Amino acid sequence: MLNPKKSVISEPQYASVAVEGAAYTYDKLFDYLIPTRLRGEVLRGCRVMVTFGAQKKPRIGVVMRVHHNPPRVAAKPILQLIDDAPLIDELFCELILWMKSNTFCTFYDAFCAAVPPGLRYRAEQTYCAMPSGETPPIEMLTPDELFLLDVLRKTRSKDSFIKRGALLKKAGFPADSPIPDALTERGYLITGSAALRASGEKLERMAALTEEIENASDRALTPKQKLVVDFLRENGAASCKEICEFTGVSPGIPRSLEQKGLVFFFDQPKVLQSPPGAEHTRGKAEKIRLTQEQCKAYQNLSAAMRAEKPKTALLFGVTGSGKTQVYLRLIDDVLASGKTAVVMVPEIALTSQLLEIFTARYGDQIALFHSAMPIAARLAHWRRVKDGAASIALGTRSAIFAPLQNLGLIIMDEEHEHTYKSEQSPRFHTRDIAKFRAGYDNAMLLLGSATPSVESYAAALAGRYQLETLQTRYANAELPAVQTVDLLDEHARGNKTLLSETLVERLRETLEAKKQAILLINRRGYNTFLACEACKEVVTCPQCSISLAYHLAKDCVKCHYCGFTAARPRVCPHCGKQTVRFGGVGTQKIVEQLAAHVPSARIARLDADVSALVGARETVLRQFADGVYDILVGTQMVAKGFDFENVTLVGVVSVDQQLYFDDFRSLERTFALLTQVVGRAGRGKFKGTAVVQTIAPQNEIIQLAAKQDYPAFFDEEIRIRKAMVYPPYCDLCMLAVVSAGEVHARTGAKQLLQAIELLAKDEYADQKIIVLGPTAARVKKLNNKFRWRLLIKCKNTPRLREMIARLLVDFGKDSRFSEAHAYADMNPANIL
Repeated sequence: MLNPKKSVISEPQYASVAVEGAAYTYDKLFDYLIPTRLRGEVLRGCRVMVTFGAQKKPRIGVVMRVHHNPPRVAAKPILQLIDDAPLIDELFCELILWMKSNTFCTFYDAFCAAVPPGLRYRAEQTYCAMPSGETPPIEMLTPDELFLLDVLRKTRSKDSFIKRGALLKKAGFPADSPIPDALTERGYLITGSAALRASGEKLERMAALTEEIENASDRALTPKQKLVVDFLRENGAASCKEICEFTGVSPGIPRSLEQKGLVFFFDQPKVLQSPPGAEHTRGKAEKIRLTQEQCKAYQNLSAAMRAEKPKTALLFGVTGSGKTQVYLRLIDDVLASGKTAVVMVPEIALTSQLLEIFTARYGDQIALFHSAMPIAARLAHWRRVKDGAASIALGTRSAIFAPLQNLGLIIMDEEHEHTYKSEQSPRFHTRDIAKFRAGYDNAMLLLGSATPSVESYAAALAGRYQLETLQTRYANAELPAVQTVDLLDEHARGNKTLLSETLVERLRETLEAKKQAILLINRRGYNTFLACEACKEVVTCPQCSISLAYHLAKDCVKCHYCGFTAARPRVCPHCGKQTVRFGGVGTQKIVEQLAAHVPSARIARLDADVSALVGARETVLRQFADGVYDILVGTQMVAKGFDFENVTLVGVVSVDQQLYFDDFRSLERTFALLTQVVGRAGRGKFKGTAVVQTIAPQNEIIQLAAKQDYPAFFDEEIRIRKAMVYPPYCDLCMLAVVSAGEVHARTGAKQLLQAIELLAKDEYADQKIIVLGPTAARVKKLNNKFRWRLLIKCKNTPRLREMIARLLVDFGKDSRFSEAHAYADMNPANIL
């Protein structure tokens, strides 16, 4: 009688693998044979190396399923198992499947989004020389081929492999040289493959006892060797540094034990003990005293969080109402119950201030996640979470992928911000990933904002979200008084600058009172464009259909989209005349004008140019908080979430251009920006003032923002959305076609329209859709690629997504558009 357990083991075992580099058109889970030597070790969530494609090049993949179902075509074997244990757990495997279906990305793209860059291995070909007697005659080789073969034989022993890049570099050949492949095809080399980690992760040399220690006699050990053995018996594995520190021996003693076969060495990622700055702030947390309004919101949210299936909640509170205090009390409850929490902010600039607050209260329980961190640091924080050393993941949208177990609470502060939406594949909204994780772990998702997105507030009013409201500022602070200034009147009086008399006077009063001010101008650079007075042409980027901005510090022009930089043009590139003039005002020019009007002021600037310098953003904000600067000039990054008690004046230099963007969200974003930046003033015990400069002081959006009246804004905006059928009354799916040739982009978009019409009339006639376009993107050419788009008003259902995926796959297989690329973005943050 057959042993059923033995028969199962003897069956061939297969792994369904998400393979790197697979195009969306052909992306699926590919089945590979698990070699007998790897049975029981290849598990769901492990990374493996496989061959892929006709050329059988090595690729990295992630195992999504292990099974015994033989594929229709003979399966190729897995080459190498990279992970000893699953890198991602069941939750993240399921999340990858969800992202593939919902964001129109490849499986491997979804995996890359879910892990830090330091864990993204790349596969590289390796080579080994065949023994001399087993190769064809070397007389058949060219001098270059002979030289490379000689280099390989001298570099390594005949039975070892060397990576392709290292071999070509040592031989002095270019990285794309075909010589190694030619030698392989003709029998002089054999190939292998290696998985290379693309990270600067710091590794620590570790030591541990071998099994031979049980047979070793103490008499065979020197006193110092015995010290090390006893230390390792007591502590298990330890770093070489720890061994030397605690036993007082030199590094040669552990090495001598290795030679005896009693100790072995291995490398292990260095564990980060605490987030940067934690050691400076731990123990400085103040006791939280909630107002009656805050207490009510906290109690309601805490009760909802303990429900069997908590639902999404929205904490809507005016600027300065103390939402952070409510967050902290809820996190206290979560940690007390043995669960974990994710806290997200929309901008990297906000993490430093929040980190100080959180580490003061929670110390080493914090792990930090954002893209400005070095790769090694991101990986170290990720490992701290995975190993259970941290219970709170704090950061920007990447924090949602922190591998926390037993998740109890997810907080999205400033939930209305468009930066929570990824604009690269996979094009997900963090709120959707958060809902998936909250549902999987029965956790609460808490959205917080003074200006919630129209969609979120509508969901709260409809009862789909729990709504809690904070209508007053914390500690009896008052909302700032807002004064609007008509810039047209200023110009009529001969003031050609963008600093009105009113704003300058308020600045002087603020400085005399030893207080601080923040000025918002949502354009960086010195001048925002250059134009020729003779031919009226604007100087544009050669790679993008956008004007170049002038930067005074380096006397250059720069594209703020692709980064193209050139010397300031002395003549017009169109007509050749020396009539190029500057126009528009950016942050650099405002700083210059401020220095002229208020010469005693100490002025700092914060925009993307400053933030590009490592550590500059944090330094500017810290120095401003410490009173080193009187005035902070910046783009919209200064408008969000900061809490500076000494700031009593906010000036909005200009916001008119944003009001009239051809995007249905332009009014919502302008209202949010104005409300948020005005809310930076008077947040402490000092009364605040805001000055808003505009050419349209009677504009309803500006008036409502001045009053901080979000409900009134929402009532007006939702009426327009309903009449025009825009979210939340539909979903928007953008189909974009990108190509180096404009004809390909335009005709590709038209082809997509025709395909939509055919499917909507026949197989998907049950889907109610409205298609707008195709039209060129607002910035038609970006980085030498032309962009055309279609917008589909629809309902985001599985059937609708199935239709969109089919459109993309069919387009990718159409040889007429081999030079074009199409992608889909569901509910994009920015309509191209």
